[in-house]
Amino acid sequence: MAVIIVLGAVYVMVNHLGLIEGYDFGGGAYYYVDIPDFDKVLPADAYQARTPVWVHVALFIAWGWLMWRLWLWIDRR
Repeated sequence: MAVIIVLGAVYVMVNHLGLIEGYDFGGGAYYYVDIPDFDKVLPADAYQARTPVWVHVALFIAWGWLMWRLWLWIDRR
């Protein structure tokens, strides 16, 4: 699985997928927060979720708790 992920990442970088024309930030080009005025590139409401924020926070906390329990279980073995 790790090999597939690495090959996918290399494919994305080699083919310059996800980059915005005219912005060349080297290795940081995939981190759009580095782009000046990025908030003006896309409309503010382009990614509005129907799910309330509290659901996302609860899922994040639940995932963290599950991973912590998994880590403890692995560490005990």
